[in-house]
Amino acid sequence: MRNIISMTVIILLLATLAHADSGLVSVKSAHDVKTTADRLENMLKQKGMNVFVRINHAQGAQNIGQELRPTEIVIFGNPKVGTPLMQCAQSVAIDLPQKALIWQDVQGQVWLSYNDPNYLVERHQIAGCQEVVKKVASALGNFAKAATMK
Repeated sequence: MRNIISMTVIILLLATLAHADSGLVSVKSAHDVKTTADRLENMLKQKGMNVFVRINHAQGAQNIGQELRPTEIVIFGNPKVGTPLMQCAQSVAIDLPQKALIWQDVQGQVWLSYNDPNYLVERHQIAGCQEVVKKVASALGNFAKAATMK
């Protein structure tokens, strides 16, 4: 019995590490891809964010005669948040503005995924911006929650 519990704990830890290593935060959605993306876009605009573009990758695939499960990207940001991050580590600009991926997996579950701000801290060696990073992480979590909840 002890071995089963130990193995379960190890498997759960490995699953958590694999998720963290991807640098993505993924949140299950109660809606289809389009509805989730619409809700996200509306929430971002309400909060004063700039929504730069929305890309429908499934439509792009259809345009060339290919199939792709529903997949959309929403690109958004705000210079009031991005500028301080770039002042701490200018290379973070390659990952800005922010992106949200809304996609349907093979089982039909819809997800909203975004870059984990802590991953960006590690990737770009960002120092001295802990408050900004916490603010970004909180805002992204709130946006994702609002877009994906019933």
